[in-house]
Amino acid sequence: MHPARELSTPLAPAPWQRTALGANLLSPDGSLGVTIFEEMTTLALQTGAINLGQGFPDEDGPADIREAARAAIAAGANQYAPGKGIPELREAVSAHQERFYGLSVDPASEVIITTGATEGIAAALLAYARPGDEVLTFEPFYDSYGAIIGLSGATHVTVPLAAPDFMPDLDALEAAFNERTRVVLLNNPHNPTGAVFPRNVLQRVVDLAARHGSIIITDEVYEHLTFGVAHTPVASLPGAGERTITISSAGKTFSLTGWKVGWLSGPAELVSAVRTVKQFLTYSSGTPFQLAIAQGLALPDTFYDGVATALEQKRDILSQGLRAAGFDVFTPQGTYFVNVDTAPLGITDALDLARRLPALVGVAAIPVPVFCHEEGAQRTRSLLRFAFCKKNAVLEEAAERLATLRGKL
Repeated sequence: MHPARELSTPLAPAPWQRTALGANLLSPDGSLGVTIFEEMTTLALQTGAINLGQGFPDEDGPADIREAARAAIAAGANQYAPGKGIPELREAVSAHQERFYGLSVDPASEVIITTGATEGIAAALLAYARPGDEVLTFEPFYDSYGAIIGLSGATHVTVPLAAPDFMPDLDALEAAFNERTRVVLLNNPHNPTGAVFPRNVLQRVVDLAARHGSIIITDEVYEHLTFGVAHTPVASLPGAGERTITISSAGKTFSLTGWKVGWLSGPAELVSAVRTVKQFLTYSSGTPFQLAIAQGLALPDTFYDGVATALEQKRDILSQGLRAAGFDVFTPQGTYFVNVDTAPLGITDALDLARRLPALVGVAAIPVPVFCHEEGAQRTRSLLRFAFCKKNAVLEEAAERLATLRGKL
């Protein structure tokens, strides 16, 4: 059976209203509802639970970067930035790509600064995907992908990632490509699974995209958050450079998610089309923040190494509590999310457990089925995702609470 799955069905809500099964924005009566993320946050507040659902740090980023933003504001950098971003940050992005990956990127014509990576993804998809096209992603997938693909009018096709390693079946990947595959949207390191795809998987994506004339859009926001494995940017692989738009951001690396500073790079002809769309979204944003992030990208290697080391320790603290709770823990190689299987506890409905967990033990999580279409939601029905980008003391408390779960079910 072909592994593809279309986003919408006849008479279904509009794609932007139903990005994934559990993240449905419509209530049963057809009125606008709330996402599972808002629901879990509300439950956490009501019960005093530790919120390990949404992935945002509870510690601010480097003091030097924050001070640079304050200095930029005081110096008067408070008006519109150029549509493609301030030159200082575009040059810093170019230097970053050269420094870490040996990629040569022209800051004048091959880099755009965006309002977070999410805007970059939206602008790229809207630039290249049309009704009749297909956009291919892995599944589970970051929830905004489905919404933007729906807005573009294209069909969303997925290839499943299965526990425990969340690697795609390469035959299924090849079968999902066809003459309508306009865009491959690839998230690596991968949210929500925490997988870091090896070079052979990435190269297979590139080779198939080249065979079918597809554009590759890569979401690499967790590029510096890997544990014991190296991040391989898709644009560095043979055959990828001329067809790849690379997207990243400052939010995850520098723990400054509220600044919404992202960027994309790629061949000038591809970037130009994205810039045309982007100018009608936000046009530009965050002038003083852009100046500060330009300085942040020049921080020494010790900073980047330290970020990953500290996060790996947080992963291990939380994982210990999850194992004590009786879950089957899938240790991530990247991002700041860890997934577990609730089945060893006799639970097959992670959504139901997620709704009970705050009251049971005082911890909130997100059920993985919300990152899937209906068929994928069945495959991941018993999986939960926890965020570990929190202070060690918070994670230690969460681990202690989770260790009591087995006795409370």
